[in-house]
Amino acid sequence: MRYFSFFIFSISMITVSAQSNLLKEVTEKANTLISSNQKITIKEAHEGLVEALIQGARESVKVASEKGGFNKNYLIRIPFPEDARRMKETLLKIGLSKQVKQFETSINNAAETASREAFSIFLSVIQSMTIKDVFEVLQGGDDAATNYLESQTSLELHNKFKPIIKSAIQKVEVTKYWNLLISRYNSLPLTRPVNADLEEYITVKTIDGLFVLIALEEKNIRTNPKAQTSELLKRVFNQK
Repeated sequence: MRYFSFFIFSISMITVSAQSNLLKEVTEKANTLISSNQKITIKEAHEGLVEALIQGARESVKVASEKGGFNKNYLIRIPFPEDARRMKETLLKIGLSKQVKQFETSINNAAETASREAFSIFLSVIQSMTIKDVFEVLQGGDDAATNYLESQTSLELHNKFKPIIKSAIQKVEVTKYWNLLISRYNSLPLTRPVNADLEEYITVKTIDGLFVLIALEEKNIRTNPKAQTSELLKRVFNQK
């Protein structure tokens, strides 16, 4: 029994030592990367990335939630549901282009309304970034921070956005326009009934649009000195 206890103790010490060595290795690599390229500390890199992500998230949410934030931005504008593309083509052929446009405008209005609630979710995740997260983001491309944020927030965004989207759909009368179109389409001969899940569709597209904007903001902050609005950001992202 005494030998067994000693064995367990030895294994535990080896595990702790391995974890310690791994952390030390990551820290040393990060220090080397930062010192050689940017002459800043890990602490400054961490603070700079957090500041950049907060700035990018705040600006993206602001742009998306403005009136026309989705409707007037071709990069993120939500189209007619893909599952109902044939339905749209048929409705346009029978002269309902105005009604189709009204519906598309309404789903983008819903996305704009829901986007206002995204920043608090982003902020919570951004502020919990670790040294390992920072190291991986520093080694990544122009959208590495965005990819990290997306991987950490997508599920929470989806769960929290679904009821917000439902409320926004009612507020901007999405179903009013959808029900009009669906009833006209289903009344036509030889058509297959369409049952698109509008809440799920708008939720996913809204989140996708937000991350498109955040990626653009991240690239801008990384590459455009004018977007580096503090001395810390200039130090972190200035590669010269």
